Formats: sequence, C-alpha cells, structure tokens
Amino acid sequence: MTPAASGIVDLPPFFRLFAFESVGSSNVEARKMADAGMGEGALIWARRQEQGVGRRGRSWSSPEGNLYCSLILRPDCEPAEAARLSFLVALAIRKAIAGFLAPDIPLELKWPNDILINRRKCAGILLESKMRSDGRMDYVIIGTGINIASYPEKTDGLAATSLFEAGANLRVEELLSAYAHAILELYMQWRQHGFDAVRQEWLAHATGIGEPITVRLASETLHGTFAGLDRTGALILELGPQEKRLITAGEVFLSPRAD
Repeated sequence: MTPAASGIVDLPPFFRLFAFESVGSSNVEARKMADAGMGEGALIWARRQEQGVGRRGRSWSSPEGNLYCSLILRPDCEPAEAARLSFLVALAIRKAIAGFLAPDIPLELKWPNDILINRRKCAGILLESKMRSDGRMDYVIIGTGINIASYPEKTDGLAATSLFEAGANLRVEELLSAYAHAILELYMQWRQHGFDAVRQEWLAHATGIGEPITVRLASETLHGTFAGLDRTGALILELGPQEKRLITAGEVFLSPRAD
C-alpha cells in the first residue's frame, strides 16, 4: 500500500482524504481505520485495487483509470435504517455521473443499488457495517467502484459499460469530488428527514417500474411486475391481480426492452 501522487481533489470539510496508488481493498483499509476509531468522513481512495470485492464476495475488477473509494460513516441508527443507505449512495453516484454525461443518455437505478447507463452497469456499491453493544450502528463503510475508463465484460449478470464509452471525458479526481459533494448532501438530508425523501427521489430515477421482472431468491425464482418500493425500501412484486410480495433481498433481472 503506497500513498498516491494524486491531483487536487475538491472535497467539502466533512471529508478527510486518504489517497493511495494501490490497496488490496479500499473497504478493508476503511474497516481497519474504523475499528481503530477513525471518525466519520474518512474517505479512502485508491487508483487500483489488487483484491477488490463486490456483492456476495464476488471479485471486482479494479484496474487503474476507474474510481475506487470507501467512506466511513457513523450514523447513530438501527441496522435496518443503515441498510437503506444503499439507496442514498446509488442516488449520489447517479447525480455525480449525470454531470459528465449528455442529458439524453438514459441513466437509471436498478433495485437494490445498481446504476445503469443504457441499461448497462457502470458502478457497484458494497456496504459493510459494525454494531455497538447496544444494537445500534458503530460504523457503516460505503465502498464504491465506478467504471470511468474501462469495464469488465459482465458484472453480476449485467452487461457493463464505462463513462468514457458513454461519451464522458473526465479525470478520476473530478468524479471523486462530484461524488463526495453529492453523497454529503444526501446524507445530511437523510439524517434530518429520514428515508422517505430518498425513497421518492430513487423511484423518480428507477428502471423497470411497471415492467415484468424476474427475482432470484435463495430458494426460489419469482416472475412478476415491479410495482415500486414500500416505505422500508423493499421491492413490491406483483405476482397477480390480488397477490403482492415484498422482496427485501434477491437478484433482479430486467426484461429486455424493444428497440
């Protein structure tokens, strides 16, 4: 692990930046810092990761040229509330990316926390957390990987893409700054007003609402219509005229759209 010779990154005072040329995993570094007592707002950024990890322990391709960072937050909340931060992070990434893309390029959110350009995945989110002895959160680590210059062939079963392929021309430092400003704004909003405003904004940019989807659970696969989110962020799946089911964890597969 070596310090990065980074360019200037414009960050709000809330953040304390730790920049590296290479780490095994920015989330692992953040977890070590958090366990050692590092305060909220520590932002670990690496130009590349040697052992990047995605959801469910999957490897995350991490060559230089993309954005890899992990943020330490210390929200005083219940675990269920902390889990909903993934929607906030997805919104922050979307807002950051939108500033570098043409306004006519489809930039959508897929449940629970995917960010899609033209229905192709361009970013990943990994939340890790630790509880205190009283059952509330000690810290939450928000790991983020955003494809700027390159992308893997597929990510979590989705076709992938990069910001460069979508027509954006930017430096990693610029996107890190945009992301930091966006997530801080949304985090403060969440702390003051709760999840509902985040939920409403997420729905405004969601893909697949009203469309047929497939949901793969640990023990079964369901087919239905994506009807929205309930107040906790669970996916509402319509299985029939009078039958609905709330999905709190699972993999969602969208139906192909006609050209």
